[in-house]
Amino acid sequence: MGLFTIIRKNRQKEKEMRILFLGLDNAGKTTILKKLNGEDISGISPTLGFNIKTFVHRNYTLNIWDVGGQRTLRPYWRNYFEQTDALVWVVDSSDRMRMQDCREELHSLLLEDRLAGASLLIFANKQDLQGSLTSAEIRNALGLLSIKSHHWKILPCSAVTGENLVEGLDWVVDDVARRLYYSTAIGDTAPHPTFKPATISVS
Repeated sequence: MGLFTIIRKNRQKEKEMRILFLGLDNAGKTTILKKLNGEDISGISPTLGFNIKTFVHRNYTLNIWDVGGQRTLRPYWRNYFEQTDALVWVVDSSDRMRMQDCREELHSLLLEDRLAGASLLIFANKQDLQGSLTSAEIRNALGLLSIKSHHWKILPCSAVTGENLVEGLDWVVDDVARRLYYSTAIGDTAPHPTFKPATISVS
């Protein structure tokens, strides 16, 4: 029995996923996670290091790492790449001035060996703000159609209203499960249970 098979069996038993939330500062990463966890989203401060949230969602334990996006912190992102199953890239859809910076940072991440094969969800956040770019405009601005190394999906969302947050988490769980757990637990046509807030939360 090969090492790869042993690892797969261990993952099957644990049913855990490691998800990395990244994006430029002020994109709304922490607000999204707090909204998903049913926490108060008023008065959120910039993340200066990292937060860890653990959600139990659809019989999987999701260990989510939310890392600050300030320019001075980005060189340290690589410290969190190990064993990442999915990357959630959060975009401030109203921040037109930094869309090129957003594109460059994302494509740089996709070259990292430790993120190879990770599912990629792009949250086009702040759709509740007037004048925000649409998901199609962001797809073009970020050059997503050129990405062949990762299975990706873009979803318009709002951390304030909760639009598409659960749908995004569902897609991540489905995509990772197909790759790691042989699709035995989740089917394409199975109804999605209602999202339940985390039973464990660390911040």
